[in-house]
Amino acid sequence: MSEFVIAAPKIHTVPVSGGGEFPVRRVYCIGRNYAAHSIEMGDDPDRDPPFFFQKNPNNLCASDQFIYPPKTGDVHYEIEMAVALKKGGINIPVSRALDHVYGYAVCLDMTRRDLQGAAKAKGRPWEIGKAFENSGPIMPIQPVADVGHLDHGRVELMVNGETKQVGDLNQMIWKVPEMITYLSEYFELGAGDVIMSGTPSGVGPVVRGDEISASIQGLNPLKIKVI
Repeated sequence: MSEFVIAAPKIHTVPVSGGGEFPVRRVYCIGRNYAAHSIEMGDDPDRDPPFFFQKNPNNLCASDQFIYPPKTGDVHYEIEMAVALKKGGINIPVSRALDHVYGYAVCLDMTRRDLQGAAKAKGRPWEIGKAFENSGPIMPIQPVADVGHLDHGRVELMVNGETKQVGDLNQMIWKVPEMITYLSEYFELGAGDVIMSGTPSGVGPVVRGDEISASIQGLNPLKIKVI
């Protein structure tokens, strides 16, 4: 067997509520999956085919702090629900899609909005605005066995005690089973994949010192401080 020529990177993991670690393989993020958010970002909210971008596995960060990133002056919060998969496949039917889910968690898609906007204006990929270090604050994953499958429930984000985002999981244009099915038609999904399911309207900037509270009905809330 050949030996690695450099030290092998560690497998990135996210804690599981109740104990253990969930190994992260890939992170898929759906864009503009709530009609009101689609409108506020300048798009038509009609049910067009979904689109996805990716974060890196080690962008997911289970911490009570968010380190304000470099090269930006406009970092936005976006509350999302993370869907963690326990198995994958291709061409997964909608009727069987939820069988692939291990659990759920509250997470944030922190975004360097100025860098994302500049990339969009030139037709370039978004990763510079989306896939930076610690850009995916996340709570420990809660297994389906404990919380069931979530298809409705209040979604809320507050900054310094002031409500900024409010929605409901039932407002998602593309539901969790549909996202899994769609992705499996273009990628071979696998155990360890995480899908971030989109954000309601009300996204906006944060500054150092801000305190963010994010909650989804049925899941443990996330609280972080921007430093």
